[in-house]
Amino acid sequence: MKGGFVAAFFCFPHDTEWLGTPGRSIDLVPMMPYQRLNAWRSCHQLALATYRITQSFPKYELYGITSQMRRAAFSAPANIAEGSAKRGPREFRRFLDIALGSLAELSYAILFAKELGYLSESDWKELDELRSVAGKLTWGFYRLISERGG
Repeated sequence: MKGGFVAAFFCFPHDTEWLGTPGRSIDLVPMMPYQRLNAWRSCHQLALATYRITQSFPKYELYGITSQMRRAAFSAPANIAEGSAKRGPREFRRFLDIALGSLAELSYAILFAKELGYLSESDWKELDELRSVAGKLTWGFYRLISERGG
């Protein structure tokens, strides 16, 4: 495997980087090791968008589809973060597998919410695109770790 392929999954900035949510103030903060992973970054952006977009869902869905979507969206970057702290590639791969399952669950929840009329076309497209990118990066990272003995 060529080094350029690995760079697709990792970011190697300095020990600190500008991190934040678009439209909010941004602070210079130390990066945790998982924050250098493009798969985590993509899943994190998906989780933020999911929380933002589901704010407009009906209040009676707070403990239904809203909660389900938010938990699945949060689970993907949380499992990547947790897995990155485990010992060895096999354990990390197990957490990436859980993250992939959460992304699949969120994919269905996005479709379900759209068909219920809770998502506008533009919100659906935004979430679907973010989920697609997050899934591809996480799956690619899973395969890379598997190929390297995980």
